Amino acid sequence: MAREIISTDKAPQAIGTYSQAVKVNSTVYMSGQIPLVPATMELVEGNIAAQIRQVFDNLSAVAAAAGGSLADVAKLNVFLTDLGNFPVVNEIMADYFDQPYPARAAIGVAALPKGAAVEMDAVLEL
Repeated sequence: MAREIISTDKAPQAIGTYSQAVKVNSTVYMSGQIPLVPATMELVEGNIAAQIRQVFDNLSAVAAAAGGSLADVAKLNVFLTDLGNFPVVNEIMADYFDQPYPARAAIGVAALPKGAAVEMDAVLEL
């Protein structure tokens, strides 16, 4: 199996033993992104909407580095520390995706790295 490691400085650098994304054939497996600002590696300032937008921006940057875009997302996983924020995800997601929307899961979690309120990962088909 030939794997291509995807990396860009336009998204936060990995803060552990993982790659931003791995491409196998025409499928790209994107690691989870939290709302870190790439230039500072600090959480974006602002409310949950700002965090969600930063995560989508980070995912978009990794998708571009892989030769695609968010339009190529086949599956999106959303992790929230408060599922009460799920309507905000839906509202903002409409700014980043067009119909037909990707498959999606939303999972409530107790905590996320660096105290983030949201994390997302995705699978792209190029």
